[in-house]
Amino acid sequence: MAEKTHERELWILGLNGCNERGKVICRYLKEGGYRARAARPEELSGGRPLGVLLDLSSYSTDGWGILTDMKRNPQTRDIPILPIFLSEEGKVGGVFPAAGFFTLPIDTDYLIKRLVVLGLTEDTETWDLQAILISRNGEERISKAIESLGFEMVNAYTGKEGVALATTVTCYMAFATLMLPDMSAFELMERFRLYPHTRNLPFFVLIKESMKEGEKAAMSQQIEHLVRKKELSREEFLRYLRRRGGE
Repeated sequence: MAEKTHERELWILGLNGCNERGKVICRYLKEGGYRARAARPEELSGGRPLGVLLDLSSYSTDGWGILTDMKRNPQTRDIPILPIFLSEEGKVGGVFPAAGFFTLPIDTDYLIKRLVVLGLTEDTETWDLQAILISRNGEERISKAIESLGFEMVNAYTGKEGVALATTVTCYMAFATLMLPDMSAFELMERFRLYPHTRNLPFFVLIKESMKEGEKAAMSQQIEHLVRKKELSREEFLRYLRRRGGE
């Protein structure tokens, strides 16, 4: 996602097109050498951006709806998405670098295909690898799909249990449903960043195909609580894109 390209742009979605709130992040991206612009979801039907930066704050224009629409549509579900939090004034308050999103109920063939494309299955023939799934319901279909690739599954049912297991057992990648009994997957991702051997763990978020308005509002409020009125500098923000691009 951090590739500096002369052919495709990064699109910022959730801003309802050209919006004053997008000025800061567009400036950061331009100064970092990226082509970027505010865009509308309907533009995805006629073009494919290099990646999408998606505002999931309560000030966004249905950021959660855009996320679920993109991920359940076969034409857009492979486009990389980097969730961000933009304040009412457009300041970058937080970035949540998930490795990817999958919709529930899971499409097992697509899940397996994506993990293969991302190169996350190459070492299973050489090493005994474990993956962790954090979900209230266990998501048996996901477990079976991951096990079919040669991984041993470790299951947790709350975020706290997921942190405890992931920091004591060496895991190769993690999957978590968006809403856990005690925290969101985004908060869990933040907690994983605090520990050396989970900091860079590929972290996939499992989302429902549609969310109720109350669920969207609750998730946006939860993210706002996480960022606590922080403002990322240009370099802090660009570090996330460079890390995703392997720089």
